[in-house]
Amino acid sequence: MKYLRNVTTLTYDAGKCAGCERCVEVCPHGVFVMQDGKASVTDRDRCMECGACANNCEFGALNVRYGVGCASAIINSMIKGGEPSCDCSGPNQGSCCQ
Repeated sequence: MKYLRNVTTLTYDAGKCAGCERCVEVCPHGVFVMQDGKASVTDRDRCMECGACANNCEFGALNVRYGVGCASAIINSMIKGGEPSCDCSGPNQGSCCQ
């Protein structure tokens, strides 16, 4: 599943990657693959901003503002019903507001 293009908060620093493969193991949408001993991002737009990769990266190579943005809004609207909203009104604006 893809969400909106070019709005995810996911950032990856290949220089900090130690090649542990943890991000590949925990990502529910297959955003990462191993390539030449390091993780590689296959498609940032597949990221649902769940935070599993960043929470499991001991080396600080990954960062994501989990629980915000369009993916979270879509998931919450499916669970709670109603139209998706990334809450662009408050200080913790979702990434789709920018």
